[in-house]
Amino acid sequence: MKPSLKTAAAVTAVVALSACGQFTDTAGGGGAAFPSRNLEIMAPAAAGGGWDLTARAMQSALRDDKLYDKAVEVTNVVGAGGATGLAQLLSKGKGDAHQWMVTGLVMIGATERAKNGSDLTQATPIATLTAEAEAIVVRSDSKYQNIKQLVDDFKANPASVKWGGGSAGGSDHLVVGVLAKAAGADVKKIQYVGYSGGGETKAGVLSGDVTAGVAGVSEFKANIDAGQMRLLAVTSPKGANGAPSLKEAGYDAELMNWRGLVAGPGLSDVDRAAVVALVDRLHSSPKWQETLTKQGWTDFYKKDTEARNFIANETMRISELVKELGLS
Repeated sequence: MKPSLKTAAAVTAVVALSACGQFTDTAGGGGAAFPSRNLEIMAPAAAGGGWDLTARAMQSALRDDKLYDKAVEVTNVVGAGGATGLAQLLSKGKGDAHQWMVTGLVMIGATERAKNGSDLTQATPIATLTAEAEAIVVRSDSKYQNIKQLVDDFKANPASVKWGGGSAGGSDHLVVGVLAKAAGADVKKIQYVGYSGGGETKAGVLSGDVTAGVAGVSEFKANIDAGQMRLLAVTSPKGANGAPSLKEAGYDAELMNWRGLVAGPGLSDVDRAAVVALVDRLHSSPKWQETLTKQGWTDFYKKDTEARNFIANETMRISELVKELGLS
C-alpha cells in the first residue's frame, strides 16, 4: 500500500534535535534544522561602522562563550544605507534561520528613500539590542547657551540656523526633523548639511560652517570634555552629561539610534523560537555584557513579539518623517 501525499508530507516535516539542544521543525523554506550549519550574520554596511561592530561583537560572544558549536561568519554588504543588504536578505534568506542581519533606525529611512520594494517589517524581527542617544552641540563660543534659544531662533528664521550631521535621511537628520515638528517649526525649511562621517561633522561645528551639530553622544564627548563644544541637549528619555533631554527642555521629541537583529522572512514558529532563545543567551552572556560596557552601548533589549511591535511602530514613524522632510 502506497503512502498518501498527506503521510509523505508529515514524514517530511520531521522535528530534529540539533547539536545545541534545540528542537526545530525541518519543514519550511530553510529546509534544515536550526542550528545545523554555519551561522551567517550580515552587516549591511562597510567594515568599521556601527552595524559591523555589532555583528562582530555578536560573533565574538557566540564563539567565546561557546553558545554556537559551528562557525559564525560575518559578511559586509554595502549600499544604500542598508537597503541593499535588506533586499538581499529578503530574496535569499527566506525560511533560513541561519541567515541573520544587523539592522537599525537608519535602515528605515534608507529603505523609504530607496523605494525598491523592501521593507524592514518583511523580515523576521528577532530582537533590538543596543541604543545610543544623539547629542545636539554648538561651538563653545556660540551665543546659544541652551536648546531653547537655538530652537527659538530656528522657528523665527529657519535660514539663520544651519544644522550639520551624518548623511541626509540618517539618524542625525531625523533628530532635527523630530525636534522641528515638536517645536511647531516647518520641517521643510530645515537647512541641513550632510557629512560623510563624524569627523567631518565635528570639523563643521568647530569651523563655524554649521550652527549646530548632531551625532551620537560618544562622537562629541572628547570635544565637549576639552571645552571646544557645548552640549545643549540629548535625545534620550532623560538628560545626560549635564544637559537636559529634549523632553525635559519642553519638546515632545525623542529618538534613540537603536540597533537590532532580524532574520529572513518566512521562518517557521519553531525556528523563530530557537533563534530568539539563542539570542537571549547571547544577550545574557559575559562577553556581550562586557562589550556593552566597553563600547558604551546602552542595553536596549527587546525580543520576539516586543521587538516586532517596536520595529513596526518605528517603521511607520520614521517613514512618515522622511516623507515630511521631503527625502522620499
